[in-house]
Amino acid sequence: MSQQSAPSSAAPSNRIWTIPNVISFIRLLGVPLFLYLLLGPQNDVAAVIVLAIGGTTDWVDGFVARRMNSVSRLGEILDPFADRLYILATLIGFTVRGVVPYWLTGALLLRELVIAIALLVLRRNGYTAALPVHYVGKTGTFVLLAAFPVILLAEAVPAIDGWAGPLGWGLAWWAVGLYWAAGVLYLMQTVRLLRAARVAV
Repeated sequence: MSQQSAPSSAAPSNRIWTIPNVISFIRLLGVPLFLYLLLGPQNDVAAVIVLAIGGTTDWVDGFVARRMNSVSRLGEILDPFADRLYILATLIGFTVRGVVPYWLTGALLLRELVIAIALLVLRRNGYTAALPVHYVGKTGTFVLLAAFPVILLAEAVPAIDGWAGPLGWGLAWWAVGLYWAAGVLYLMQTVRLLRAARVAV
């Protein structure tokens, strides 16, 4: 979420091997490791650590990009891709393990499907640029990446479930609301762009 929105005094570069991009690559390597720990040996504490590091480095790569003026075009693609991959992998793993109910997985995946259809409609109408990222969507992603490790930690350590469980699920409910609020905003952007395209014709 971070590199994509990181303000910089220079236009995004074409460089590949920047420090923020390396951080994003490392984040991506954490996805299969997380799934292995969660679904293989079911080492939930280790899985929580990997998941927490993945969520934390989402902020770190953007911070580094801003401080070093190293925003790149690859980073603008790689960072949100890593976010979505973490969310998808976590939803799949949590659903298989029964950590989260099907309704939560369905609510989040349905939102992604709605946005994907909106983007497809835009592409078919000649709009090739990415939709501007709204802070509501960025906040929803951040909250969701914070909720997942807390929910898993409550599952892994029953002694702290009394406070970690409500905290994790409170964050999850908040994230779902923000996710769908952002989805509505993206749909409104889509409608405006389609109307503008028709007027231009």
